[in-house]
Amino acid sequence: MKKVFHLNTCDTCRKILAQFDLTGWELREIKKEPVTEEELAEMYKKTKSYEALFSKKSTQIKLRGLDVKALQEKDFKNLLLDHYTFLKRPVFLTDKEIFIGNDKNNVENLKEFFGVN
Repeated sequence: MKKVFHLNTCDTCRKILAQFDLTGWELREIKKEPVTEEELAEMYKKTKSYEALFSKKSTQIKLRGLDVKALQEKDFKNLLLDHYTFLKRPVFLTDKEIFIGNDKNNVENLKEFFGVN
């Protein structure tokens, strides 16, 4: 399995994806095709945390009046399944590894994974 969960409208996602040869990868535009419960379960197996997959920058947090500090793991799971903007992106998922988000360390790990300098 080689999947990338991303948003076409996200400049950061596009910039990161453009750095790699994604031949053979399934590209999933999460606005058009939201993450399924099974896919979220696969991600959870590798992270052991729904919070690790959760974007604390989602505009939905303020719109819904959510107190992120008060959320539990089951809340993070339900929110991730409820709205695509809650997923930290991009997410690169393979059978063995997961790379979540756009922070510098994650992008460096992706470059190493793809053998890009």
